[in-house]
Parts: sequence; C-alpha cells; structure tokens
Amino acid sequence: MPLDLPRLGVRLHGGMPARDCIEIAIAAEGAGFDSVWFAENPFHRSVVPAVAVCLARTGRIAIGIGAVNPYQRHPTLIAQELAALDELAQGGSRVRLGIGAGIGGRIERLGVRFRPLPALEDTVQIVRALLRGETVAHRGRVFTAEEVALDFQPPRPDMPIYFASMGKKSLALCGRLADGLIVSNMCPPAYTERAAAIVRDSADAAGRAMPAIVQYVPCAARPDRETARRLAKEAVAGMLAAFWPASGQWPPLRDTIVQLSGIPKEEVVAALDRLRAGVPADGALDDRFIAAFALAGTAEDCLAQAMRYRAAGVDELVLTFAGNDPARDMAYVAAAALRGAL
Repeated sequence: MPLDLPRLGVRLHGGMPARDCIEIAIAAEGAGFDSVWFAENPFHRSVVPAVAVCLARTGRIAIGIGAVNPYQRHPTLIAQELAALDELAQGGSRVRLGIGAGIGGRIERLGVRFRPLPALEDTVQIVRALLRGETVAHRGRVFTAEEVALDFQPPRPDMPIYFASMGKKSLALCGRLADGLIVSNMCPPAYTERAAAIVRDSADAAGRAMPAIVQYVPCAARPDRETARRLAKEAVAGMLAAFWPASGQWPPLRDTIVQLSGIPKEEVVAALDRLRAGVPADGALDDRFIAAFALAGTAEDCLAQAMRYRAAGVDELVLTFAGNDPARDMAYVAAAALRGAL
C-alpha cells in the first residue's frame, strides 16, 4: 500500500552561505523534492539573493520564502521583490511568500513598536493589492501605502501568501486572511493538529477554503539508526537551547508546546539545565525529544514518522537535514519515498 505522506520539501535559511543554499536547492530538485523553503530571521543573511539564483538555476521545484517580516521590509518592498522573483520563475506557480511578524526582541531593537497581528493584517492587504496590479490606498494601524502602485505588471495576481503563525489569535488571523500556514521547528504533531483546528475553524467562519499547512522539522536519515539518533539529538538540542528560556518561566505558548510534546515540563527544564551545563546532546536528551521534535532513523523510519505529521494535517513537510552531507541524505530519503509510492 502506498505511504500516506505529505509532500516533502527542504528547508534552507539565512544562517547558511548563499552558495551552499543554491547547491542544496539544485540537489533537492534533482532528487525529486517538491519544494525548497528559505527561512529568514532578523540580522541573518537576506535570503532574496539566493532565492533569485535558485529560481534561475532550477526549472521545476517550488521555492518559498518563509518568512520575511514587514518591519525590515515594508509591505510595498515585499510586493516589489516577490513580483520580480515571480518573473524569474518564468511562468507556473513556483514562488511562494511567507510573512511573519518577526522575532519581537530583535524587531524592537529597530526602535519600532512590535505589534504582530495588525502588522500581518496590514501587510497581507497591501501586498495582495499590489500583486493584483492595483493602486493601493491603505492606512493601517502599523503600515501605510498612500496611492502606491508597482511600476510594472506583476506576473501573477494570486501568489499564495502564507503566515508564520503560532499563537491562537495569529492562527485565527491566518485562517481568515492567508492561503497557508507555516509551522515552525520544535512543534510536535499534537501542536500542529491543534493549530490546524484553529485555522480551519477561522477559515470556515470566514467562508474560505482551508489554508495549506507547511511544517518545518529536523531530519536525520542514515542507514545506521544510532548515528541518526545522535544527529537528531544534536539538532534538537541546539534549537531547544535557543528557543526556550533558561528558567521554567516560559511564555504560555512554550508551555503549550511542551505540554503537547508529551514530555513533562520538569523533565524539559532538567534537560535544558544539562545542556547548559555542557552535557552533550546524546546524554542530555532521550529518545522522547526525537519523537516530539524530529525525524530520525533509516529513510524508511523517517518516512513512517512523517506520516504522523500528515495525520495531524500537514500538507507539506519541509526537512532540515542534519549532518554535513545533505545532498546524500536527500537522495537517500527521496529514493525511499519513491519506493513507498509504488
């Protein structure tokens, strides 16, 4: 029986040199992956140059930016850049736009007030209208465009716009306004199922179709399961230490994620303490952290685990390959996925 898998993509990001991103994107297309998504965070490399080269050097694979924030790129600039990237794609529907409010602590260093929900609402309204070739007169709570139009005809007026949303209000806004949802790393399948339900309810209330769901997840695929588990623990440890405060006093959303991971909060706090004390990831984390936050094992193991995300509502699972040879690992997983589809 064919595997019930989500579409598979590859995640790249602004923490990587652009040349590395381009090589991996070309390899991902060659291996048969459906998409490449570029994550961008404040003060990392801009991903737009690498995206442009990837569009010029590939011919089939979808390429998404997920996500840019409108504080560093005004919504009018987002529309300019994405329309130009769409021209590079030379037809079809390869380019996808993800918008997020950004990391609050970093955005506030720019001297602006961080208001994520109205920022997203203003941004999608301005960007959509400009991509339709309209003259925009929008005075929003955060962003304004007064009698603005692009000086060229955007090639595609219906480019899908995804929201990088996590909290309840942002997820509801996604259901009401966006074409898709991007679920970040470090979100277990149970969280995704909850997020999908919030988005679906909001979309239903607005009389809209259910937005597509893209999720990022680390992947360690190796023929040797122990090697794969070690790599996965290292990937999870790095993100756990980066995303969770040192104490157990976390924002409510972090508590929700941990609760839905199935790992008791006190055990997550203890694991964080071990990591910050210098204990290697393999000793600080047990296999529950892999099950909650990553795919790991043989290629067949990883695909079996990916089916859990499909059951949670994910349409496209975007993998960050752990280790120093992502092209090899991509080919390994893609070959197994092809066998599973037969």
